[in-house]
Amino acid sequence: MASQSNLVLIPARLGSSRLPGKVLADIAGEPMIVHVAKRAREAGIGPVIVATDSPEVEAAVTAAGFDAVMTRSDHASGSDRIHEALQTVDTEKKFDVVINIQGDLPTIEPHVIRAALTPLENPQTDIGTLAVVITDEEEKTNPNVTKAVGSPISDNLMRALYFTRATAPFGEGPLYHHIGLYAYRRDALSRFVALPPSALEKREKLEQLRALEAGMRIDVAIVDSVPLGVDTPADLERARHLMSR
Repeated sequence: MASQSNLVLIPARLGSSRLPGKVLADIAGEPMIVHVAKRAREAGIGPVIVATDSPEVEAAVTAAGFDAVMTRSDHASGSDRIHEALQTVDTEKKFDVVINIQGDLPTIEPHVIRAALTPLENPQTDIGTLAVVITDEEEKTNPNVTKAVGSPISDNLMRALYFTRATAPFGEGPLYHHIGLYAYRRDALSRFVALPPSALEKREKLEQLRALEAGMRIDVAIVDSVPLGVDTPADLERARHLMSR
């Protein structure tokens, strides 16, 4: 897949409501955003650029040898931020796929990042994303864990029908923890950010529902591990513990 023209963009906003400045938080001697950029580079799928609204983040990223691009501070979401960054860094439209990795996933594994491209092997798929089978009973009813509901295509791939904070689907069978990492076809990203927020998106507070409600196709690759997302001080301490070993 590396021969395909892929670009990895990591949106990194310094202001965070629950953990301000988290992307610059020190983990094992380096800012969190640098760990994410390193994992993305190790995935080996294309150039890695951090899209930020903060000179401090830009300075930390470039000091570590990575590229960064400044974007507006008023973006509602990471997808809006990476779309602006794409217009700046790729005026010649060389890249046909954009991988959006959240800047607060310092433990994400390179093979998990690469898996997001698998769904795009089908030319009908607009957006690829990831999920993991839920094994923790508490996660099944936790509204902070987004569930991917889909129709199986193969053992490790499904077509997304819905995403929800509720426990779904009902009945016997696996539930899937959605990982918010996306591989967009370039035109799909442009179409997505031009759409207004949808009814179900606003109700569930899940941006990807906007794409489904507009008839866009999202396929989900099933992977083996959920990366730790750092949203709270407790998450940050856990990440520091994991990455100091």
